[in-house]
Parts: sequence; structure tokens; C-alpha cells
Amino acid sequence: MKFKVPDMSCGHCTAAIEKAIGSADPAALVACNLTDRTVDIESSLSSDTLVLAIAEAGYSAEISTKP
Repeated sequence: MKFKVPDMSCGHCTAAIEKAIGSADPAALVACNLTDRTVDIESSLSSDTLVLAIAEAGYSAEISTKP
């Protein structure tokens, strides 16, 4: 799943998001792209749960409609 995270702007942001997703699902694969401000996540969790995990890290997120 790909998520848009418009407030993600630096390495600290990506680390916080990766940590939050990892806490929710230790088996998740997370790839942050600062240029596009997107996060690709492979996880067994629902998209709503992943959005909440990103929100708990302090960032708004929504599912990206672009592949």
C-alpha cells in the first residue's frame, strides 16, 4: 500500500514513521520516499490501522491513488 504523507520532509520524519509502523507490525516492510512524500508499506495490517500508526508518529497520511 502506498500512502501520501505531506508533512514528511527529512530523515527524522522517515525514522519516526518507520518506527511507528514497526511497532504496530514488526514484520512490515517500509520504504519512505522523501521526494514524493510517500510511504510504501507491505503489511498484514489494514490501511486504516497503518494510517493511525503514522498519525501516532505525528504525521497525517492518506492512501495514495497513484501506483
